[in-house]
Amino acid sequence: MNRVTAIVAALLVGAALLAPATASAKAATGRVLVFELEYVPLTVWENPKGCKKLPLAAHVLVNQTDTPVEIYADPFCLSPSLDVNPGFGSHVVPGSGSFQTEE
Repeated sequence: MNRVTAIVAALLVGAALLAPATASAKAATGRVLVFELEYVPLTVWENPKGCKKLPLAAHVLVNQTDTPVEIYADPFCLSPSLDVNPGFGSHVVPGSGSFQTEE
């Protein structure tokens, strides 16, 4: 029983340490635009907050917010990221990428 209690306690402590990092993301003011194909309308996020999965055919991301945007290769914002400063854009690899705003 002590082993189960220790495991549960360790999981709770780990969750408590991760919670502030994920819950503290603030919404950026502005828009993030994603270009996919010439015949598909732009995908637009207004005042994005948290991790956002990019559309499957995403090709270019444009940051029109007031804070840097981090681009990730995975859909969960867990891999190493590339920063895109306000007023700039970046090519993104079609597939399963994501982005989030910096704090």
